[in-house]
Amino acid sequence: MFPQMWCMKVNQYCSCFHKKMPKFQVSLSHSSSKLTARLCHILSVNPFWTRILYFIFLSLLGFWGLNVLEPRTDSFKPRKFDLFFTSVSATTVSSMSTVEMEILSNPQLIIMTILMFIGGEVFTSMAGLFLSNFISEKNNVIDDGDIELGNPKPENLNPEQLAQNKGETFNNGEHLLYHSIMFLGFVILGYLLIVNILGSAMVFLYVSFVSSARSTLKSKGLNLFTFSIFTTISSFTNCGFIPTNENMVVFNKNSGLLLVIIALALLGNPLFPMCLRFSIWVMGKCVNKVGDYCDYLLKNTREIGFHHLFTTRRSCCVVGTALVFVVVQAVLFFAMEWNSASLKELNPFERTIGVLFQSVNTSQAGETIVNLPAMSTVILVVITIIM
Repeated sequence: MFPQMWCMKVNQYCSCFHKKMPKFQVSLSHSSSKLTARLCHILSVNPFWTRILYFIFLSLLGFWGLNVLEPRTDSFKPRKFDLFFTSVSATTVSSMSTVEMEILSNPQLIIMTILMFIGGEVFTSMAGLFLSNFISEKNNVIDDGDIELGNPKPENLNPEQLAQNKGETFNNGEHLLYHSIMFLGFVILGYLLIVNILGSAMVFLYVSFVSSARSTLKSKGLNLFTFSIFTTISSFTNCGFIPTNENMVVFNKNSGLLLVIIALALLGNPLFPMCLRFSIWVMGKCVNKVGDYCDYLLKNTREIGFHHLFTTRRSCCVVGTALVFVVVQAVLFFAMEWNSASLKELNPFERTIGVLFQSVNTSQAGETIVNLPAMSTVILVVITIIM
């Protein structure tokens, strides 16, 4: 008799639990939605402060990494404030440092490479795009379940009705916009990875096969693989850090390496809007599944709201403006610095590439192959204006 009564009690408890389980699931889902909504609201209040906090966090994390790792030399260790300054400079891609680059060990250079990569404009704009799209989606889905809009309380809906309402809310005229922005984010990610991987491979191969560049790295004790990735990311993000104390002066005769860096500096800044539109156009022509998204992105740049996605006309204006600055500075360099002490050891071809490199980097990455204090006053004024 006792076992039978015990079984009946268990069945009653189980039946009661199953009846209350859907309400519990909906309540838990609603609580999670409220938490997500609060987080999205905090992040969307002021994007400026979100970005400030992002850079502060990265700078502190980078400083911790640089401080924990040992420098290359045991005789001299940079001050903590100098390491923090270098971390902030790498994170904000400003290329200012109070320590000599050759003091830093290989692991410390890797830390700086990561900071430059995730602090660069292309990466942060892509991350902001994904974040804003995520916030917009969550706000649209969550807000439409609110009482103020006249919809029923979530507690009164079963899970199937709640999911259906969310799907209907999100698909109201925003499906194409949402997926187009998501697709744009993945295009930027692909562009970012492809350019940096190809650039690193080209720098690696050049230094491997050119004895003068290879001997320079060997004499300074720099790792070829780290140098390739570090220089590529620094040039692409327009940071300007080079793992040598003399920046690119020691490579002023390596014209092939200079040409690769010129391309990286341009692809990471003035050519990025044009290359982005071209990449979207190519994807639309080659992949039928994303054709609608590509057409929407190319025709509705203002609705997308991404500040690097321009119309064709504006993209051409950006490229044309950058080209004018480069040409003006190159002409002045040719006229006034062709026989200067910084270029006199180079042959005519190397001088031409060097002048082009210097003209591009003045307004882009800031890398240099000349001794700037030895330049004429006119050239220094032109450099200041273009910067």
